[in-house]
Amino acid sequence: MNDRRRVNGPPGGTRPPVYASLLQSGTGADTRAQRQRQPTDLRKIFLKTGLIPSASGSSYLEFEPSASLAAARNNPKSLIPPSSALKLACTVHGPKPLPRSAPFSPNLVLTTHVKYAPFAARKRKGHVRDSSERDLGVHLETALRGAIIAERWPKSGLDITVTILEAEDDRWWGDVPDSHDASWGMMNVLAGCVAALVSDDSTDSSSALPKLMLDTDPAEHLSIVSACVVAYMPARDEITELWLKGDSSKVSSADGDQRSGHEALIDGAVDAARGAHTVLAEAVRESLQKTLGQS
Repeated sequence: MNDRRRVNGPPGGTRPPVYASLLQSGTGADTRAQRQRQPTDLRKIFLKTGLIPSASGSSYLEFEPSASLAAARNNPKSLIPPSSALKLACTVHGPKPLPRSAPFSPNLVLTTHVKYAPFAARKRKGHVRDSSERDLGVHLETALRGAIIAERWPKSGLDITVTILEAEDDRWWGDVPDSHDASWGMMNVLAGCVAALVSDDSTDSSSALPKLMLDTDPAEHLSIVSACVVAYMPARDEITELWLKGDSSKVSSADGDQRSGHEALIDGAVDAARGAHTVLAEAVRESLQKTLGQS
């Protein structure tokens, strides 16, 4: 049932008009921003803990704007909107006792929720979680179950909620509507532990192999062949979650070695996870020092 007292926005975005003068000046729809980082370089991460005092734990995560976003900011005359950056907030409530009406559980009951803000993506999200948001919640729950010792908290519950304030676009604004229809940007929501096989060669050559890229922005690449996300625990050298999508057969590396695309994607995602882990560990260390200093 629709809310008659609220004027809802359109479900999808609209394209602005592009004039010939803008095309000649290089500010039109054909100016796709290219990746400026090296294939193995990760974007900078801003992480702040203690966002919500009432929660047991909370944090705010923001990725460095990509090259396309920085180029659009430097070119205010462009009618093409820039690709968005990733911004999300996470809250943790618990462990806490289960309600009396809940059945007995000898282990910790983990509940995860991933929700897009209505304004987070180019296509406006509803107030009720859709299938993609529920899918992300299942992936998050699987990743965290391997890092939690559930036997230590019987008859207890743990609620984890991730609110996506700004999500990365699945494709560049100037692409046709049916391109990049695999929701590659949704895979970046879980973590920065992302590796992808990218083919940016405009010529249709069967001998050209996709290149391995870490921490990709879908708006910066012409075609993404496959992508992989892992949940990785460096202390135990263990992967608790593996999400692989796309067609990965062969990949070209910098040293000319050709190996299986699955192996290259998993190894690249693990390398990205190690890089993101250094930022997370430093943020937790700073938060602990601040807490001990106040006490």
